[in-house]
Amino acid sequence: MTKEKKVAFYTLGCKLNFSETSTIARNFQSEGFERVGFEEYADIYVINTCTVTDNADKRFKTIVRSALKQNENAFLIAIGCYAQLKPEELAKVDGVDLVLGATEKFKVTDYINDLSKNEIGEVHSCEIDEADFYVGSYSIGDRTRAFLKVQDGCDYKCTYCTIPLARGISRSDILENVLENAKEISKKGIKEIVLTGVNIGDYGKGEFGNKNHENTFFELVEALDKTEGIHRLRISSIEPNLLKNETIDFVANSNSFVPHFHIPLQSGSNELLKIMKRRYTKELYVDRVNHIKKVMPNACIGVDVIVGFPGETDEIFLETYNFLNELDISYLHVFTYSERPNTEAVLMDGIVPPKVRQKRSKMLRGLSVKKRRAFYESQLNNELSVLFEGENKDGFIHGFTENYVKVKTNWNPDLVNTIHKIKLKEIDEDGIVKFNWINKSILA
Repeated sequence: MTKEKKVAFYTLGCKLNFSETSTIARNFQSEGFERVGFEEYADIYVINTCTVTDNADKRFKTIVRSALKQNENAFLIAIGCYAQLKPEELAKVDGVDLVLGATEKFKVTDYINDLSKNEIGEVHSCEIDEADFYVGSYSIGDRTRAFLKVQDGCDYKCTYCTIPLARGISRSDILENVLENAKEISKKGIKEIVLTGVNIGDYGKGEFGNKNHENTFFELVEALDKTEGIHRLRISSIEPNLLKNETIDFVANSNSFVPHFHIPLQSGSNELLKIMKRRYTKELYVDRVNHIKKVMPNACIGVDVIVGFPGETDEIFLETYNFLNELDISYLHVFTYSERPNTEAVLMDGIVPPKVRQKRSKMLRGLSVKKRRAFYESQLNNELSVLFEGENKDGFIHGFTENYVKVKTNWNPDLVNTIHKIKLKEIDEDGIVKFNWINKSILA
C-alpha cells in the first residue's frame, strides 16, 4: 500500500467499540495510511458495528450510503458485533466489500491486498468459540478522555442479550498490560481514563477458561490508583453483583478514581429480573446504591433500564418506575426492548406492543430528566473540579466535574483538556450548570 492511501472510521455502540476502533486506526497508521474524518474523502471506510439495539442495525446502511457519497469507489469494511453475528447479511449491503468477525477485525490490514470493489462483500468470520484470546485496546486522539479496555466477552446468559454470541467468553488483559496502556495514555496528556469492557467487574475471573487467577477487579483498581500521571479514573458500567463494597470504599478515598458509577438495573421487578437471568435482586441493588451514597454523598449514579421486555405488565412497569423514582440515583439510560435473533427472550410469551414500549420509554426518559435536575440542584454551591472538553458548541465550552455534572462557560481554546476548581452556581434553560471560578489556575 502506498502512503497516500486514506482511511476513515465510524463507530457505533459502546465505549468498548470506541477503544477498539482507535487501536485498529493506529494499526492502519503504522502501515502508512493517513487517517481522515468519516465525512471526508477516503480510499477505505471502516464501520465498527453494534447489535445491542435494533436501531443500531438499521443505521448501518445509512452510514454506508454516507461513505459512498464521499467516494463511490471507496473500499468499505464492516467489523464489530453485527459483523460477527450476521456477516452474510452485511456482505449483501450495496457497497460493502469486506466483513470481518470478532477475531479477524484486529488483523484488518492483513486482508487488504486489493482495493477493487467486490460485487458481494467478502466474509472472514470465525466461530465465536474461537474468540478466546485477548487483544488490548485504548482510544487516544478522539476525545478529551480515553477509553481503556480491560476485559472482553461475557459468561452471563441474559435472555435478551446477543453480546456473548458476538464477543465470546469473558477474558481479561493481564495487569501489567493494563498499567502500561494507562501510562501510555497519560504520556499523551490525556487527563481522564474510563475503564471499559463488556463485563469489567468480571476482570481476572471468567467462568469458562482463559482465566487470569493473579488479579481481581479490586486489585486492578488498587494498582491503577498508584499509577503516576493519571489525574482521573472513571469506572464504566459495572454489574451490581460485581461491584463490591471494598471497591466502593476504595473509590471513596482514592487518589484518582472519581465518585461516579454506572450500574445496570434493567428492571425494578424481581420477577422480571429472574426471567432476564440477571444475577441479583432489586434488594441487592438498593444496598449498592445506599452504600455508595453513605460513603460518597455527592456521587453520581447512572442506571440502565429496559422497558417493554416480554411479560412486563402495567403493574410490573409501575413497580420499576416507582422503584427508580424512590431510589437516590442521578440519571437513566433507557433502552426500549427489541427482539434479537438467537436469544431466549424472542420466544417468550407476553409480548409488549411497540406503542406501549414507546409510551413507557417516554415516561422513564421524563423521570431521568427529573432525576438529573434534582442531582444537579443538590450540587449547587459545591466546590468541584471540571475537566473541559475540546469542542466549541455555539460559542461555549463544556466540561464535566468529577461527579459528572455538565457545566459550561464561554469558549476559550486555552481551557481545552485542562482541569480547574469551580463553584457550581445555577442551572440554565438547557439543564447545564453555570459556575464561578474559584481560581483560574490550572490544576492539571
